[in-house]
Amino acid sequence: MDKTFLKLPCTFLLLFVILSSTTTATTAKPHRFSKQLPPATLGLKREKLSHLHFYFHDILSGRNPTAVKVASAPVTNRSATVFGQVMMMDDPLTVGPELTSKLVGRAQGIYASASQTEVGFLMVLNFAFMEGKYNGSNLSILGRNAAFSAVREMPIVGGSGVFRFARGYAQARTHLLDFKTGDAVVEYNVYVFHY
Repeated sequence: MDKTFLKLPCTFLLLFVILSSTTTATTAKPHRFSKQLPPATLGLKREKLSHLHFYFHDILSGRNPTAVKVASAPVTNRSATVFGQVMMMDDPLTVGPELTSKLVGRAQGIYASASQTEVGFLMVLNFAFMEGKYNGSNLSILGRNAAFSAVREMPIVGGSGVFRFARGYAQARTHLLDFKTGDAVVEYNVYVFHY
């Protein structure tokens, strides 16, 4: 009985230490997952709408292609729409439709044939600008491009630099397509809200 009596205070002491440390942990300042901020905290002023116009040069042929195949599925070569093919691109963006016109940026990312019934691409890319006030800024696109439609619309889902908090859309129109080489020049009109 003496041994049981001695164990009892030790048990209470241990329980007291555990409970007091739990109480301390729960009364400490909680970590905050989120909080609302006024836009001025990040230097955001009035939102504006910008229109950008440029030409996208997707070059598959020659010694220095700007788009290359990085993956395909077993069915890709038998598919009329090249379903399953994935391309990586670093395409020049120019002011005019000629490749020799002024370079304003690059389209960098991937496009993948995502339709079995028409030529339709999943576009995941950044327009990386290198000209004027947009130098070093990017716009991000994630959307569907039905390549043989006269006008295609893809969402702008974000951006960086002067395009932080960007949202909008890009309209694409094929200016030139060489069916023999696969090379294409696409006219883009981009409408984007940003701060």
